[in-house]
Amino acid sequence: MADELVFYSNPMSRGRIVRWMLEEVGTPYRTEMLEYGTTMKAADYLAINPMGKVPAIRHGDTIVTECAAICAYLADAFPDAGLAPPLDKRGAYYRWLFFAAGPFEAAVINRSLGVEVPADKRGMVGYGSFAAVMDIMEQAVAGDGYIAGDRFSAADVYVGAHIGWGLQMGSIEARPGFAEYSSRVSDRDAYRRAMALDDAAMPANSEEGRRSPTSSTPA
Repeated sequence: MADELVFYSNPMSRGRIVRWMLEEVGTPYRTEMLEYGTTMKAADYLAINPMGKVPAIRHGDTIVTECAAICAYLADAFPDAGLAPPLDKRGAYYRWLFFAAGPFEAAVINRSLGVEVPADKRGMVGYGSFAAVMDIMEQAVAGDGYIAGDRFSAADVYVGAHIGWGLQMGSIEARPGFAEYSSRVSDRDAYRRAMALDDAAMPANSEEGRRSPTSSTPA
């Protein structure tokens, strides 16, 4: 099928974010589950993503990798799902989608790895400090709306998944605003369907990937 949508993933990866987005979109797709170190590094998949990591999608002849890019692409490719604001109202949408993919994730990962950026080098890392990133993100999700306005969007899938994972894994601070936002954006049928599908795909006797929207194993 010329415009077939194929989803490459592993249930213990950030592919869970894209699964959630696909369920929000509501269009048919085919899933190919890959294994670390074997099929994920095989030549046919390296032709999809030379990094040899998931997730990725192939939509007809178009290949997209990187979670934030996939979420943005799917919102544009399937506009009837209403997951992106009108073009003239996308300032906050793009801002927070890519803030989460850049400064937020970098700050969280560095903190998890024990990397402390010296105060005089903070201008080099793009996020300044972990504390500053937490403050900014908390302000962004405050209130009872969504990250880019009064409607749920692809940015909420991406931001919400990272905040939910961070709260469960203890990699971000357990601030009330984060918990309220995470609960609000994940209280959706598409989220529940996505989690059920990936939980069902988990290897036997493995509980690790069931713990969070993004899983504990980045890929």
